[in-house]
Amino acid sequence: MVRSPSTRRRYESVSRRHRHGSVTRPFVAFLLIASFGILFAGCGSPPPEEDVFTFTEDDVARFRELARSSEGTGTGETMGEPRIERTGSGARSSLPKLDLSMAKTYSAIRSGPTGVGQELYRVTNAYLNVRSEAKVTAGEVARLSQGDQLTVLDFIDAAWAKAKLDDGKEGYVSTRYIAKLVSEEQLAAERKKYEGVYFVDFGFLNVRKSPDAGSEKIGELPGQALVRPISLDKVWARVPFANGEGYVAVQYLSPFAPQFLVRQETYKLPILHYKLASADNTLAALRGHITALKQAGVTVWTLRDLRQLVLTQEDRDARVPPKAVVLALSDVTAKNVQEVSQTLNAAGVSATLFLKTADIGIGGITEKTVLSLSANGFDVQSGGHTGDDLRSLTNAQLQLELEQSRVLLEEMTGKPIFAVGYPIGGVNERVAQLAGESGYLFGIGSAPETSFGRTQFLRLPSFIVSGSMTPEDVVGIVKGGEQASVGYKFNATPRNLRTKSVYLAFA
Repeated sequence: MVRSPSTRRRYESVSRRHRHGSVTRPFVAFLLIASFGILFAGCGSPPPEEDVFTFTEDDVARFRELARSSEGTGTGETMGEPRIERTGSGARSSLPKLDLSMAKTYSAIRSGPTGVGQELYRVTNAYLNVRSEAKVTAGEVARLSQGDQLTVLDFIDAAWAKAKLDDGKEGYVSTRYIAKLVSEEQLAAERKKYEGVYFVDFGFLNVRKSPDAGSEKIGELPGQALVRPISLDKVWARVPFANGEGYVAVQYLSPFAPQFLVRQETYKLPILHYKLASADNTLAALRGHITALKQAGVTVWTLRDLRQLVLTQEDRDARVPPKAVVLALSDVTAKNVQEVSQTLNAAGVSATLFLKTADIGIGGITEKTVLSLSANGFDVQSGGHTGDDLRSLTNAQLQLELEQSRVLLEEMTGKPIFAVGYPIGGVNERVAQLAGESGYLFGIGSAPETSFGRTQFLRLPSFIVSGSMTPEDVVGIVKGGEQASVGYKFNATPRNLRTKSVYLAFA
């Protein structure tokens, strides 16, 4: 079987210890079987190396045989597929657990603004019953959770709406527990649609033949009924009624409009991405860049700060500071991790650090170091497992890279891992989709843009900063807005071409 050089690379086993120092055997078994079963089948034996466990085809075959004999037959599992238990999936508890409890929330957060003619609403209560009729005693069609989305087909009255769910089912929901998703730009137009619409704010309301309390009663409107008066004054409203019209007392009418969930859809927040694998003194340049940013009054954020912001925006309005930038570093290794920590601590700022989990263990970044980084306030996130270009992997290999890295880092730090720095910026629609399915909220690419929308959260743009850039150049990215990328050109050096990595330099 012929494989690309990136796929033929040797996979190192990662020595894992919990905080109490004990080795988790199921997790080691997972690494041996899942990693090598998927990514290493058919590979030849690499040359031995000190402090590195290497595996031949015979070793992999023995692992498979042991797995078959211990698990029995008829399980329907394939050795070439990722072996991680998803929380709530009912899989064996001995496997490493991938927490997907936030995946639905993250997907809802990334959803774009409602298009013209669409009526997309979000559940605002802890749960919401979907009923077969517009009354509380009707049968339950489905039950939704907070954050779930549905399409409102019609408002039956001020209290009930007919809705369609994602699975195609239709039913009736209380308007009290839903809110329409709108952008700031859409809000005025949405409110205007309901100008002149009222509801009966009483148990019922008499409809009279003329605007006089002693006039003949020709009917009544039930409580919560929606009406659009033909005309009204301070006392009486003329309303359509029974193929004609009648008059009702204005004091029993109140303006109607659905609840709105106004969300910021576009964020002006440049992401400065320092790739430390370059040989141009990038880390040394970072010191001067941070000093210049602070002197310019720029607020330095991490991706964890951005995550907190978008989660807060699900409940109330919150904003990015006027001058802010996200600081991210990748290619953090055992050789430079201490200098990275010292540089950031000395500058008094935090940063998002993308770690390759294959580099964690014997001969690499120790688990103790990872814990120290996290405890010192650094935002530790995933740089993938091996650092291979994710676009070149099969779906199963890609899934394992993303999920294994999350599991390892979450077990080490005890904190959620929600962002992935795609190795060499390699991302396409397939990679972004699987990253979302693996429980990530953000993914960092390499497009040089200062602004982005919610639908770009899994393909966030970033400015890849080289050591040749001056402090003024970096401050200019923050101050320059959308025109910041105009002054850049691609600098394709021989090294960049070999690594398929593109760095930015000023023209």
